[in-house]
Amino acid sequence: MYAEAGIIRKIIEGTGDTWAVVGLSSNEQRAAFRVAEVLQHHGKRIVPVHPKAETVHGEKGYASLAEIPFDVDVVDVFVNSELAGAVADEAVAIGAKAVWFQLGVIDEDAYERTRAAGLLMVMDRCPAIEIPRLR
Repeated sequence: MYAEAGIIRKIIEGTGDTWAVVGLSSNEQRAAFRVAEVLQHHGKRIVPVHPKAETVHGEKGYASLAEIPFDVDVVDVFVNSELAGAVADEAVAIGAKAVWFQLGVIDEDAYERTRAAGLLMVMDRCPAIEIPRLR
């Protein structure tokens, strides 16, 4: 429902390989940790974004999207829906090409704002589920 036909494929295969994973910490029990591992396995560079700015899966972490000193292609969002809209706005501000809200993360206003700003957007989906479907 929150991904137009072909958008998932376009984000995964054609948007770029640098994915900022917002909410990613070194907690192995969290979904973000496992999804970031899948993204790496499929050739994506993950960038942990978490207030603790931890190194995760061998990649240096940053406290916010604005602190990342290089271009980010996709912002993958693992925060609750109440905080997700602000993250989407930050993704627009840093010049990301796409925003991906994880399963259960829904903010229809943020979806519309992000799309209106020209970014690709997927909501309430998981790339670790979608990548195998594309293969």
